[in-house]
Amino acid sequence: MNRLQRLLFIGIFSTTPFVLWGKGSVGVSEVRRQVAQQDAYIRDIRRHFHQHPELSGQEVETVKFLKAELQKLGGFDIHDVPGSTGFYAILDTGRKGKTIGLRTDIDGLPIEESPVNGGGKQKKWVSLNKGVTQGCGHDGHMAIILGTARILSHLRSQLKGRFVFIFEEGEESNSGIRPMIAALKHDGIQFDVIYGNHVASNVPSGKVFVKSGPIMAGMATLAYHIVGRGGHVSRPDKSVNPVFAAADVLTSISVAWNNQRDLEKLVTLGVTQLEGGKVYNVIPNEVFIGGSLRFFDGEAGKHALNLVKSVSEHVAAAHDCTVSYTDRMKVDLPPVSNDTTYTTYAQQQIETLYPDRVTDDAQYVWYGSETFALYSQLAPTVFTLVGVNNPEVGSTAQHHNDKFDLDEDALQYGVGAMTQFVVGLSQ
Repeated sequence: MNRLQRLLFIGIFSTTPFVLWGKGSVGVSEVRRQVAQQDAYIRDIRRHFHQHPELSGQEVETVKFLKAELQKLGGFDIHDVPGSTGFYAILDTGRKGKTIGLRTDIDGLPIEESPVNGGGKQKKWVSLNKGVTQGCGHDGHMAIILGTARILSHLRSQLKGRFVFIFEEGEESNSGIRPMIAALKHDGIQFDVIYGNHVASNVPSGKVFVKSGPIMAGMATLAYHIVGRGGHVSRPDKSVNPVFAAADVLTSISVAWNNQRDLEKLVTLGVTQLEGGKVYNVIPNEVFIGGSLRFFDGEAGKHALNLVKSVSEHVAAAHDCTVSYTDRMKVDLPPVSNDTTYTTYAQQQIETLYPDRVTDDAQYVWYGSETFALYSQLAPTVFTLVGVNNPEVGSTAQHHNDKFDLDEDALQYGVGAMTQFVVGLSQ
C-alpha cells in the first residue's frame, strides 16, 4: 500500500486511527500472542474434522462438535437455520460497534481418500469415514474459525460490536447457502461486512491472497437432455438417434464458443458428462449432457449459458430431436467479488500482522466457485485465500482430489488474518 492509500484509509476509518497503526487497546503483538497460544488447538481440531468428514446436508456430528466447542467458551448465542444442518452463533461484546460476519463451510466430499498426498508423501491424517473426505479444505476452515472464536472470546472485554459466526452446510452442493441467507434476513441481522477465507492449493503456504474485485469464478450448470426416439439398432431409420445429435451439439458449441462470444471476457466450458444408452444394440430415447461454465463477468456468464441453449436447440432440431432442460440448468453462483474499501483495509490490517505475507498477485485468482459469493446480498464482503501449497510436506494436489492435503503450518495465518481484521474494526 502506498502513502496516498494509507492516508486515504486513515480518513475513511477515522473512528479507529490508532488501530490502523497497530496501537489500539489490542495491539498486533497481542494478536500474534493469542494466535500462537491457539496453534496446538487449531491443529488438533483440524485433524478431528479431517478424520470425521460428513457429506453435504448430513453434517450432524460435525455440527454437534462445533456447537460443543462454542458452548465451552460461553457467551455465544446459537441459532439453528430452518431447513439446514447449518447454524450461526453471535458473540456480543455489549458495546455499540460494527456487526461483522465470519463464515466457514463444514461439509466434505464423496471421494475415497488416498493415504498418499500429491507430493507422494504418506498423509498423517486420513478420513475414517469410507468414501468421504475433506478434499477441499473445509476442515481447515472450521479450525480457523474456531481458533478465531476462542481469541475473540478472550478479547471480548476490549472490543466493540457483534461477531456473527456463520457455519454453512452443504457448500459443495449449494444446499446450505440460501437457507442461511434467509435465516439471517429473517432474524434481522444487519451486517457491516462479512469475511470468509479458503485454503488454497494454488497459493504458496504462508501467503495470504487478498485482492479487491473478482477473485473466484461464477458458475453455471449444464444439465440437459437431447431427446430423440429410441428403437432397435438394426433399423436406425425407424428411430431418431439422440447420440449423433448430442455429438453434433457439442461440436457446434465448441465452434460457436470462439465465434459468438466476447473473447476478452473469459468463460470456461467444461463438459463432464455424456450419458446415453446402456446396451450396444438399443438406440436410447435421450442423451444427457452435463458440465459447468465458469466466469468472472456475470453478464458474460449469462450470455454463454444462453449460447449453449440456443446452439443445442437449433442443432437438435436439425436432427429432428428436442431439448429438455433440468432444473439445474441455470446460473448457480455469481463470481466472488471483494468490496474495494473493506478489502484494502483487510490488506493493510493483515500486513501489520504479517509483513511480506500478503499478496494481491492476479495469478492466484481462482477458477473455482464459492457460495460465499451470495453473502454480498447482505453486506460488503471480503474473501481471502490462505496458501497451503508446500512441496516439502507434499501438499501440492488440487482441491477435490483424493490426494489433496494441506500444510497445517499455514492455518495460523488464516486465524491471524481473520482475527486482525475483526480486531481492527472493533476498537
